[in-house]
Amino acid sequence: MSRRTPLYGFLVADAISLVGTRVSMIAIPWLVLTTTGSAAQTGLVAFAEMLPLVVVKALAGPLIDRIGARRVAITCDVLSMVVVGLVPLLHLAGVLSFPALLALVAVGGGLRGPGDGAKSAFVPALTAHAEVSLERTTGLASAIERTASFAGAAVAGALVALLGAANALVVDALSFGVCAAVFAWSTSAMRAEQVDERPVGTTYVEELREGWTFLRKDSVLVAMSGMVAVTNLLDLAFSAVLLPVWINESGYSVGVMGAYFAVWALSSAAGSAVAAWAAERLPRFQVYLWAFLVAGLPRFVLLALGVPWWVVIASCLVGGFASGFLNPILGAVFYERVPAAVMGRVTTINSALCWSLMPFGGLLGGVLSESFGIVAALLVVGFSYFAATMLPLAIPSFRSFDKPKQPALVGAA
Repeated sequence: MSRRTPLYGFLVADAISLVGTRVSMIAIPWLVLTTTGSAAQTGLVAFAEMLPLVVVKALAGPLIDRIGARRVAITCDVLSMVVVGLVPLLHLAGVLSFPALLALVAVGGGLRGPGDGAKSAFVPALTAHAEVSLERTTGLASAIERTASFAGAAVAGALVALLGAANALVVDALSFGVCAAVFAWSTSAMRAEQVDERPVGTTYVEELREGWTFLRKDSVLVAMSGMVAVTNLLDLAFSAVLLPVWINESGYSVGVMGAYFAVWALSSAAGSAVAAWAAERLPRFQVYLWAFLVAGLPRFVLLALGVPWWVVIASCLVGGFASGFLNPILGAVFYERVPAAVMGRVTTINSALCWSLMPFGGLLGGVLSESFGIVAALLVVGFSYFAATMLPLAIPSFRSFDKPKQPALVGAA
């Protein structure tokens, strides 16, 4: 087994997991809609998954650092296979009530949070074992994410159409099992390298506080978390509300929206692939600024100007490609600034913060478009996006993007 086998296995497992997640994202809402006819209950199911996902992810850090990221990731995938598999099983047996579905979805979200957090916390160890740069690992992971998200949506739609929503969830459950098997086998050689660095004589609360203290004392990490939280909020407002409203009011079909997301995802995957190869040789801070300048404000302005749909789709080639450079750079900066002993805690808290505003994205987009019209809403969200992503220009510590440092543990002498 080569030194890069764990990294490649991790990427394959991640692709399988992402495709499975896209299946559940389409199949579960469709199952609720077709069985209850209630949009409100469909929204409640989405909330039931997202809330425990964010909360448990934020609280799981000490567990990841104590048990080990590899063990937590494999365990969560195996348990997720069981939980997700119960949904089609109970449905086919005719005993799946709506409260039972909510409970299963909530447990599934609660498992996905620490599982995703553990895999993220494992990235530095994988990178060191493979003897590659962090930009290479995060770039490849980002390319896999973009490609699998696009392909997963297509696979999910076909599965639901051919097999029905309940049967499609069987495929999702199996994907968790395959993901766990691939990840466990490919990283088996790293078990001997995992050193138990958990604190001695500390409580869970003290360890959780240590992770939070480390994060808030690093001005770059705090600014990054805040920036990503705001852009996630604004991105969701755009994709969930503003873009569909613009397409509808412009008289276009839903196919334009599908083309927009497809072209953006594929272009972003191409950008991430290039970043995996070249980002380690580029000035991070400058690339960060230019990527957000190209991928951020222009898409909002183009829609506000009312340009033809084909211009909007063509702009996705440029904007999507530029966006592909962002996650590799931000990921590399993050992992370089966090020591291994608190990686699980800081990773999960940071991720939860980045996701914390997303549930309000659709609400924000709806309120703005209803209150001020789609053009004004696009401009407000677009310039807010510009302000959030250009704020690092006013923060001197962001210059350390290009000069990574090894921080000391909180409380170390």
